[in-house]
This record gives sequence, C-alpha cells and structure tokens, in this order.
Amino acid sequence: MSSVPLASQARPGNLNFVLVCIFIDMLGIGLIVPVLPVLVGEFVSGRDQQAMWFGIMSATFGLMQFIFMPMLGVISDRVGRRPVLLYSMGGMCLNFLITAWAPSLAFLFIGRVVGGMSSASMSVASAYAADISTHENRAKSFGKVGAAFGLGFICGPMLGGLLGSISLQLPFYVAAGLGAANFVYGYFCVPESLAFENRRPFSLARINPFAALLKLVRRVEIRGLVIVYALSALAQMMLQSTWVLYTTFRFNWKPLDNGIALFCVGLAAAVVQAGLLTVLMKRFGEVRLSLMGLASGCITFTLYGLATQGWMMYVFILCNLLAFAAGPALQGVISKSSPPNEQGELMGSLQSINSIGIVFMPLLGTTILGMASHLPANDWRIGSTFFVCAAMQAVAIVVASRFFKSHHYKV
Repeated sequence: MSSVPLASQARPGNLNFVLVCIFIDMLGIGLIVPVLPVLVGEFVSGRDQQAMWFGIMSATFGLMQFIFMPMLGVISDRVGRRPVLLYSMGGMCLNFLITAWAPSLAFLFIGRVVGGMSSASMSVASAYAADISTHENRAKSFGKVGAAFGLGFICGPMLGGLLGSISLQLPFYVAAGLGAANFVYGYFCVPESLAFENRRPFSLARINPFAALLKLVRRVEIRGLVIVYALSALAQMMLQSTWVLYTTFRFNWKPLDNGIALFCVGLAAAVVQAGLLTVLMKRFGEVRLSLMGLASGCITFTLYGLATQGWMMYVFILCNLLAFAAGPALQGVISKSSPPNEQGELMGSLQSINSIGIVFMPLLGTTILGMASHLPANDWRIGSTFFVCAAMQAVAIVVASRFFKSHHYKV
C-alpha cells in the first residue's frame, strides 16, 4: 500500500494545487501561441512550408491529445490522480524544453508529440477536484477550475508576446520553469485524492476516444443542433490555428502584436461568458441568442479576411462579443433536450467534436492559407481561411433556423 496520504486526510488547500496546475498548464500553452508559428518559420524556407509544417504540428498535438486524454483519465481511475497529474506536468515541462532547445524542425515535432501525450491536466485535475469536494460545493469547485482555465489563457498570449519580442525561445523556457515549479510542489506537498476502495480496474473499452462521438451521432432528435454546434466549433478552431500566421503574412505582425490581440480575444470571451451571458440570456433567450451569435461570427470572419490594416483586427474582435455567447447558448438548448441523468454523457460527447476538430482543422486551415501565402499582402484571397469559416457559420445559421422552426422553438 502506498505511503502517499489521501487528500481527505491532509490539510486544506488541495484544490489550490489543482487550480495552479490548470492555470500554469493554460498559461504555458498560451505563452507559445504567438511564437510557435514564427519559430517554425525559422526552420523552413517559404511561407507555404511554414504554414504546412505548423498545421502538421498542430494536428499531431491534437491527435496525441485525442488518443491519450481519455487513456490517462482511465489510468487515473486505476492508479490515482496524483501520479497522472505529475506525469502530465513533467511531460509538458519536457515539451517546452525540447521546443526551446530545438536545433531543427524534427525536434519541434518531437516536442509537439510529447506535449500532446502529456496534456491531461484539465480532465484529471477536474477529477481531483471532484474527489476532494463535497456534493454541495462541487459545482463551486468546478467553477473555480473553469476560472483558472480561462485566466491562464487570457494571460498566456500577452506574456508570450512580450517575451517572444525579446527571444522566440524565452516563452518556452518560462513555461518550462513554471511547470517544473508546479511539479516540485505537487510531488512534495500534494496528497492523493482517490481512495483505494474507489479505484476501478483498467479497461481497454473505456479508453476508446470514438465512443462518445458515436453515441452523439445516434441522437437523431438533436442531430440538427449537433451539426450547428460542430460547424461553429470547427470554424473557431480553424480561426485559432491560422490567426498568427495570417496576421504575420498580411500585416507583418510580431509576437507582441498577436499577444495583445489574443489577450483581447480571451478578455472579450471572459467578459461575455462570466459577466454578460446571464443578462443576454434573459433578454434574448437561448434560441435567439445562439442565432445572433452565429450571425455575428459570420460577419466578423468575413471582415477579418477583408481587413486591410492591422488595427482593424482589434476593432473587429471587440465588436464580436455576441459570438462568444453562441456556444453556451447552443449548449443550453441541446442540454434541455436530454434528461438529467444523461447530461454528463451529452456534454462529454459534445467535447468529442472539439477533440476531432483539434486534429483536422489545423491541417485544413493551414493548407488553405499556405496556398494563398505567395500572394501580395493586400490581396483579399489571403483571407480565404476566414471566408471558409464565415461560410461554415452561414450554413450553421441555415440549419439552426430550420431546426428551430421545425421543432416549434420561439425565435
């Protein structure tokens, strides 16, 4: 029997470790967002090669995450949360160091593989939070977990842009140092949270990453809404995977410029989802708000692609607040279509769409951008990726409108 104490036997403050773990994980990921595409360009010749290899690396990270996240979650049910969290933090630290030291493109690729295999902190940390929370305060604990997630991603790109303006490798060293510090704290100070009697045997059936997606496809009664959610989510992923390269190619933005822009995106999302969402829901209702958010996104994607000056991107971000409400509003409508005892499975199934998108949308987006990358900076066709995103949003609006009308929702 392990000598590691259980969280229930230890001093208060275990949740703080979970929050710090998630914050540092997202901070580290956010740190590299403005600089990794630029760093890839240091090892290739030509913008088309830069776009292609960045897309491959992003898809590789997503594929590893898609495969290993459910696997590590199941392993944590068997051996406990603490070892898996420590593995995750150690792996992400190694990923950042490999990237910082990379003398070639191959090492950058290895870093992405290691990072994807290690990025289980969000799911396992949430399980740790559930283990140490009472039934009454569990929702509050999950709220804190979500806040730490958002805060890390808001601060990360800005800090990454600032550090990247000094050296492209510096953000990775800082992220590795933060991860190492969290690993040391977790190893010496944080107890196990999962009691031995609550552990489950390892099962290959439980690590199938396609199981949740297949269950969602079988939900015929909400298939229209699932298509709408998928189109909206996949368009956002294409935007995220091509933003830095697009602004670099078109406006010659540096990491600091992109760090500020991504900070604005994170801040706008936080303001809407943590502050304005309740007011907007009461004012417009979930159905109308979802349609308004999709329309706002469609228009803004088009404007991104047509922008002729870098400052316009900041304006469009701040004018696109309703788009950040579309996802939660759609989830609310979908959630009400299922009984209470199926909510967890339903939300997990929706997350599987995001997992698939993380693999394929970077490849699609960077391929489109790479084909247009040789064009002059003022050529509107460089914005093709955003026009594709706008088209996906437009199709989502049509499908949603027909679904709401056929199911007699009040629009």
